[in-house]
Amino acid sequence: MPTQAIDTALLQTTEFLDHDSDVVRDFVARALPGGGEDLTPTEKAVALYYAVRDGIHYEVYGADLSRHGLQASATITRGTGFCVHKSIVYAAAVRSVGVPSRIYYGDVRNHLASPRLEELMGGNIFTFHSLTTVHLDGRWVRATPVFNKLLCHLYKIKPLEFDGRTDSMYHPYDEDGRRHMEFLHEHGEFDDVPYDMVVGGIRAAHPKLFAGEHTTARGSLIADAAAPGGGW
Repeated sequence: MPTQAIDTALLQTTEFLDHDSDVVRDFVARALPGGGEDLTPTEKAVALYYAVRDGIHYEVYGADLSRHGLQASATITRGTGFCVHKSIVYAAAVRSVGVPSRIYYGDVRNHLASPRLEELMGGNIFTFHSLTTVHLDGRWVRATPVFNKLLCHLYKIKPLEFDGRTDSMYHPYDEDGRRHMEFLHEHGEFDDVPYDMVVGGIRAAHPKLFAGEHTTARGSLIADAAAPGGGW
């Protein structure tokens, strides 16, 4: 696909990537003081990666998976969400500064899930894990601004870094050399959130995770880490 076509198609505001909202604009402005005028597109993408990774708390429990709840502005307002939410925020944020983005979904095996989370998920295979792909310097790179530093510390997992040039997928091992996560199946990359496919797929694969029609069970990953046998 020609670069011009990529730029035109993948910089647009959408229902979920609502980077025309004041909330998203303010989030980007805080991450890029002065509007990032002196920064290259790659430097902007890297700065926004860390703003999303560490500025929005990662939490599976109590998450809002309604259409409104998945909008980038709604997640920024709540200040919390899991991979599906945070990847949307990052995709919207980079589009706002002229960096084309898409959203990736895949199924993963999580070897270090806590006993409670495994019970709710029905095992250690998590469907529709999400990350973001961004177009920088003429090529697509994958970025996962999902697991913030605090939780990585609690679960003894190295935080994922991103330099804008190489893919930032999840580390396969934790700090103790134990296997952590492996990708099993790709659902693909999308210009916008395929809502029914993603939320319907999560609900079908993990029905016990839901406490309501669009809300996940209450709890805390921080509390899970402290519980006997806890671990991501």
